[in-house]
Amino acid sequence: MKSRILFLIGVLVLSLSGCSPQPSASKSAKEILGNPEYLAISYGGYRGNSRDIQPTMEQLKEDMKILFAMNIKVLRTYNTKLAQASNLLEAISQLKKEDPDFEMYVMLGAWIDCENAWTSNPNHEAEDVVSNTAEIERAVTMANQYPDIVEVIAVGNEAMVHWAGAYYVSPKIILKWVDHLQGLKKSGELAADVWITSSDNFASWGGDDASYHTVDLTELIKAVDYISLHTYPFHDTHYNSDFWKVSVEEDGLSDIEKADAAMLRAKNHAISQYQSAADYIKSLGVAKPIHIGETGWPTEAGLTFYGSTGSKATDEYKAALYYKHMRDWTKAAGMSCFYFEAFDENWKDAQNPLGSENHFGLFNINGEAKFAVWDFVDNGSFDGLTRNGNPITKTYNGDKNVLINEVLAPPSTIDLENQN
Repeated sequence: MKSRILFLIGVLVLSLSGCSPQPSASKSAKEILGNPEYLAISYGGYRGNSRDIQPTMEQLKEDMKILFAMNIKVLRTYNTKLAQASNLLEAISQLKKEDPDFEMYVMLGAWIDCENAWTSNPNHEAEDVVSNTAEIERAVTMANQYPDIVEVIAVGNEAMVHWAGAYYVSPKIILKWVDHLQGLKKSGELAADVWITSSDNFASWGGDDASYHTVDLTELIKAVDYISLHTYPFHDTHYNSDFWKVSVEEDGLSDIEKADAAMLRAKNHAISQYQSAADYIKSLGVAKPIHIGETGWPTEAGLTFYGSTGSKATDEYKAALYYKHMRDWTKAAGMSCFYFEAFDENWKDAQNPLGSENHFGLFNINGEAKFAVWDFVDNGSFDGLTRNGNPITKTYNGDKNVLINEVLAPPSTIDLENQN
């Protein structure tokens, strides 16, 4: 009788353990980057007009469920100083314990500043040692605390590109910290399969502009585990607009057809920027994976360089085309694309609510799905999910005709000639 009781207890224990949630086995950066089953995105999650208002744990979980419903399983963050990053990791950890099918990984950003950054006298050849050291130390701590979530550490965000005049540093400073993290991997103080990179503009990786072709950049390219490259054709609709203008041959097309053609050119412009950096890296005799660390297209720009009085680049139709083009291209090329970004964030240009920086999200602040992701509403992927207490619905109340009527064709070469 006693043996039978022990047997039944054993069966019960096994049964209970089999029913309890077990998190999915962790995958490495090598396994998830370039894997089409692990779509990537840039994520902030800030809902207010200032980053002084940090997203709560519940808000972070709310967003993670929305993104996971879209098969997004890799996120990119930007700094370790604010609570957003550490709280996000904890939110993901809790969701993994609550749901054995939930899976999410993080490319953890460590912000890098030059000496006297954000002042009238930045020193781009030196660094803010105190702040940068703290950023890196926190990144290492978080990676070790959440080894099943943090798979990449990115040293700096657009920290080497010269137009980031308030804070950029020379490549030797990024190299110093990349070498430091690679050393921690060798000593066992950081997991060996965590990949180290820096996330920067295509020009910073040697594309387009020979002024970036330095010995320190070459050493950095050799030191990182992969290249995280940014490309923004959107900004070039104003600053480098030749690709964007409607040609004489296209002038008889409808506005939608002109927009379609322009967005295809935008895709090819992004590919050409990627290729310019890839060709330079190859010329050094270095073979490193390249993934898109950022690219995106906003849906609103107001009366700015990009709005109705400028390049006429922003609306949900064009943004949806760009999103599809980038996903199609990077999937076919075996690359990850950390699309910028998941949700609109108003703090980026708080004094100008219609500013383009506030409108790069696939969702607006209240959780309305923009045209690029309407299909997920249609197929029920967001059923039962909310943001800010609101169910996930479509922008424009789902009326595509209203959306289409707001699409503006890019300026034509004839228009520009007449203006001159």
